[in-house]
Amino acid sequence: MTTKTTGLTHLIRSTQYSLKGLKAAIRYETAFRHELSLSAVLIPIAIWLAPNIWQFLALVAPLFLLLIVELLNSAVEAVVDRIGLERHELSGRAKDLGSAAVFVTLCLLVLIWGVVAWQRFM
Repeated sequence: MTTKTTGLTHLIRSTQYSLKGLKAAIRYETAFRHELSLSAVLIPIAIWLAPNIWQFLALVAPLFLLLIVELLNSAVEAVVDRIGLERHELSGRAKDLGSAAVFVTLCLLVLIWGVVAWQRFM
């Protein structure tokens, strides 16, 4: 039986697990790499595009949300694949729902960026 860690030890180990997860996402998840690259391109554009800190945050927040949702989607897919590779209606539904969550987040991102760009240029 393992003992639970507390305090600083818990924080350090939790951070190590989180970084391990990010490294795994970068290494194994193509969609996460694409979205990370998109964020790397769009964040400097957000600095230029946003006239104030609030619009900058409005532009950057959905980028981080997209990365979070993609990480969760990848986790769902990994668990479903771990359970078994044979086709099952519920496994397919779980993967489709995760994909739909990423799609909705992308739609939100496009909507927010469109509104801010419209205000800036029109």
